[in-house]
Amino acid sequence: MAFDVTKIRKDFPILKRQVNERPLVYLDNAATSQTPQQVIGAIVDYYHNYNANIHRGVHTLSQEATDKYEQARIKIQQHFNAVKAYEIILTSGTTHSINIVANGFSSLVNKGDEVLVSAMEHHSNIVPWQMLCERTGAVLKVVPMSLEGELLMNEYDKLLSGRTKLVFCNHVSNALGTVNPIKEIIEKAHKVGAVVLVDGAQAAPHIKTNLQELDVDFYTVSAHKMCGPTGVGILYGKEELLNKLPPYQGGGEMIAEVTFEKTTYADLPHKFEAGTPNICGGIAFGAALDYMNNIGFDAIATYEHELLVYATERLLEIEGLKIYGTAKDKTAVISFNIEGLHPYDIGSILDKLGIAVRTGHHCTQPIMDFFKIPGTVRASFSFYNTLEEVDVLVEGVKRARAMLL
Repeated sequence: MAFDVTKIRKDFPILKRQVNERPLVYLDNAATSQTPQQVIGAIVDYYHNYNANIHRGVHTLSQEATDKYEQARIKIQQHFNAVKAYEIILTSGTTHSINIVANGFSSLVNKGDEVLVSAMEHHSNIVPWQMLCERTGAVLKVVPMSLEGELLMNEYDKLLSGRTKLVFCNHVSNALGTVNPIKEIIEKAHKVGAVVLVDGAQAAPHIKTNLQELDVDFYTVSAHKMCGPTGVGILYGKEELLNKLPPYQGGGEMIAEVTFEKTTYADLPHKFEAGTPNICGGIAFGAALDYMNNIGFDAIATYEHELLVYATERLLEIEGLKIYGTAKDKTAVISFNIEGLHPYDIGSILDKLGIAVRTGHHCTQPIMDFFKIPGTVRASFSFYNTLEEVDVLVEGVKRARAMLL
């Protein structure tokens, strides 16, 4: 199928709206992507036609909802190429997924064990491991990065040892766009017997991840980053590791049998899915994957790279503008500042021009501390953005610079 951005944009109702009497230019996709009509339709269809609780009902609506929900799980399994559908745990998102693993490993990690995280992690992939170390006496160590925003793999090699029990790294940096060498990171960790969790929230919208090929132990994703709804995501885990972890929450659905003397837990995936889930969200996530796969991830990657190259060239025309994150392999994310200006001020003026960008530390304060800056302006692109919108962004930044300097 030929890539037709004009046709694709018609699928996204929000792209037709105006902000401050100007056409919306939405460049905050790393925070959340927009939702196509096909996914909105799946949400409406659920509430119009078969809204019911799942798994426990014998009535028709419950059975229909259960079938649709479990079909979505299978779509997710097939998209990411997990071995079994029950290795896909449906969660509220990446943060929830990471915390399930961090909580579970509290009983599997001992004092003096070492936990490695990369220097470019989102707070959601730092704080839970700090809490784990506080609970267990394990030691947190950081894999440093270069000024270009690339991990120093020789330093990673030095940090790995027989004491390393866990390694945590994002697949793609939300602040810099860097695509990390995940396969190499996993292979080296496994050689010392360490378990690896990869935060895939920023990779999943741009890269069709093959979990079996990566041989990753845990992988996390949020649906709202890839044209799906908020409040739903996945934790993938290898079956043997998920079986080792204790449940994260207690309640309905995650049990096999309950008495006042003892409770036994359900098999995967239900062991980690206590309570009524986001049924509609899970179904809509499946619809979002259908939508993106229909376009094709290779086509998406090619087009987004074109946007990245063009936007980088155009922004660097602006005097005093510096881009943070210049890795050779990166997704369509550009974090920048203009000398002498605060990112918040630039972002506020861009908003008045109808341009949505993100400003601040992007939940990556250690990265900003590394560069000795308070934050950046981040423009993050998706396959429904256009070269013309890049031009609007560049002219908007030029205007902000002229107004503020």
